Amino acid sequence: MVEEYVTAIPKKSEDFSEWYVQIVRRAELADYTPVKGCMVYRPYGYAIWENIQEALDRRLKATGHQNAYFPLFIPESFLAKEAEHVKGFAPEVAWVTQGGGEELEERLAIRPTSEAIIMHMYAKWVRSYRDLPILINLWNNVVRWEKVTRLFLRTTEFLWQEGHTAHRTSEDAMEETLRIAEIYRDLVENELAIPVYIGRKSEQEKFAGAQATFALEALMPDGKALQAGTTHFFGQNFAKAFEIKYLDSDGEQKYAWTTSWGVSTRLIGGLIMVHGDDAGLILPPRVAPIQVVVVPIFYGNEQEEVIRKAHELAQMLIGAGLRVKVDDRDEYTPGWKFSEWELRGAPLRLELGPRDLAASSAILVRRDNRKKEKVGWDALISRIPVALEEIQSSLFQRAKEFRTANTRRTTDYVQFQRVMEEQRGFLLAPWCGEGACEDRIKADTTATVRCLTTDTAAGATCLCCDRPAAHWAYFAKSY
Repeated sequence: MVEEYVTAIPKKSEDFSEWYVQIVRRAELADYTPVKGCMVYRPYGYAIWENIQEALDRRLKATGHQNAYFPLFIPESFLAKEAEHVKGFAPEVAWVTQGGGEELEERLAIRPTSEAIIMHMYAKWVRSYRDLPILINLWNNVVRWEKVTRLFLRTTEFLWQEGHTAHRTSEDAMEETLRIAEIYRDLVENELAIPVYIGRKSEQEKFAGAQATFALEALMPDGKALQAGTTHFFGQNFAKAFEIKYLDSDGEQKYAWTTSWGVSTRLIGGLIMVHGDDAGLILPPRVAPIQVVVVPIFYGNEQEEVIRKAHELAQMLIGAGLRVKVDDRDEYTPGWKFSEWELRGAPLRLELGPRDLAASSAILVRRDNRKKEKVGWDALISRIPVALEEIQSSLFQRAKEFRTANTRRTTDYVQFQRVMEEQRGFLLAPWCGEGACEDRIKADTTATVRCLTTDTAAGATCLCCDRPAAHWAYFAKSY
């Protein structure tokens, strides 16, 4: 029964959606709950989030940001202060109308995002230009009442970080918006090994209440795009709505300029889809909960000596700062353990048996390509970190090659429609910038503008209407 549990996974190329669900559940990353649309982050899945969190938290603190916490409940009147913001989130808001058996005088929104409550507090804290900038980040949960949900990718409640900043000038706020986008790119590409395109969102696709939104867009193996993170320049919209004013050095009262930005646990969903294969997860070493799993192979009276040496080698590697686990369970065969840890995506497997003891060596097996390498015990401490970096680099390069092969450029609408129907992927095309053309493209193909490039569109005509193009844009179907 256990063998069937490990191996009975649909092929990724044949049933991508079911493959994804089975990987999430069988690798024990997450599970469904009795509450529709919600999920349990199981320890192995949550450990991946902790590693992502640590990597991003380190980057944010290095740039002067501080962590704080704000309430889960937001008064309805706060949300209503910024008209575009409340309109954009209204369909997804969950409301509390009763507490302790009594009707509330004012409905409370269960945090869909924290701009409203945070801007209210910033208005209390900001008095002088000396109080700026405020650079605050939150690690919290939010609730958005989604109709269609999928583990990690879109759930009613999910975990994320959301940053909210206030600045003295427009230039400072825009610089922050772009700085965070670059920090996100560094995180997603260098820690998760997922290449991304970064660009500005269209007016229709930008965040509710923002003057400009910038997004990171990644390509999944089924040809759909996944939005991996966003940063938002609010201008003075929220400052004016919440009266965030400061006395400047010239003696004048001025409104602050604000931003917000966030990434969520949907990054784990992207990680699964981009790197996994028919056998299960393939985790980039930098975020893998277990980087090296040691599997002792023993029979009869060899057990004690092999296990002892396995733990000795593991402790040596742990001392070098690696995340290591010894799987010395005797109720499972070595073959079952190999399959189990392939399913769970451990980057390296270290096999140790009686013959290895005699040779003072071990067999190192890579998860990404299954290559085996005999390594002496004395060389493990130097070889394993190098092997982990080789895997990290290989995964990124593989994903980048896939994205390149599935990013196409076209100026022909018929070809655009055919590619979106048959192949998907990113299509780079000229666009006039008008919402009518954006709507038509979405109606005809279900593709949307994922982000705009900085390339000049001079001389190009719109893919859809033949008017002069304002932008080159990446289009794709998306999650």
